[in-house]
Amino acid sequence: MALFPFAHDDDPVGEVLSRRQALALFGAPILLGIAGCSIADGTDTPDEPVTGCVARPELTEGPYYVDEGLNRSDIRADTGTGAVKAGALLALTFNVSRLTGGTCTPIEGATVDVWHADAAGAYSDVGSATGQDFLRGYQNTDASGVASFTTVYPGWYPGRAVHIHFKIRFLTAAGNTREFTSQLFFNESLTDAVYEGAPYNTRGTRTMRNSTDGIYQQGGAETLLAVTETSAGYAATFSVGLAVD
Repeated sequence: MALFPFAHDDDPVGEVLSRRQALALFGAPILLGIAGCSIADGTDTPDEPVTGCVARPELTEGPYYVDEGLNRSDIRADTGTGAVKAGALLALTFNVSRLTGGTCTPIEGATVDVWHADAAGAYSDVGSATGQDFLRGYQNTDASGVASFTTVYPGWYPGRAVHIHFKIRFLTAAGNTREFTSQLFFNESLTDAVYEGAPYNTRGTRTMRNSTDGIYQQGGAETLLAVTETSAGYAATFSVGLAVD
């Protein structure tokens, strides 16, 4: 039996803008980071930022988002049992900026929500894990627009490439609440290497890679994490520039 009733948990939404389309939208009240925008090319290498604001397409939320209200940086544990999820350590940092008149400024106080599957491909508060809250949490960005998380490298499940979900909620200059939702993906060679170790190697071969994931294809390299190896595990920083009113 599959872990979840959804073989393909996310329906494609939105589109990736060309650089010309993106530039035409400067100053418009949208929820897409548009500075340094490029067409998704299907490669497995993160795009290099052109400016401090980096283009990121908005992607579907999927069915597994739960607003647990967990303000925490280390999201590995289930708060009810205290059990910490096993897996390769991943230090994940977000840089969130606002684009105004062609200038990037950090957004302080934005809420960055993160959720993803554990090494076995299971989400908390879904199915048999209902009532648990592992691998979920949010942080508010500091004065530099930074929010940081300690988590584990996500596992795979049928119908999707390996990914992490995130959501950013923030106030516009006019005082309106806006929301940006997307997903993060990983270089396939890195995932292959990580999955050779425990606890990932107790499962079979994953059934979908970036090249066949419809959600990944909408964003391509713009949604890939640039991951580096550390003495403790792995680390990645993801920058998001938002053009809003």
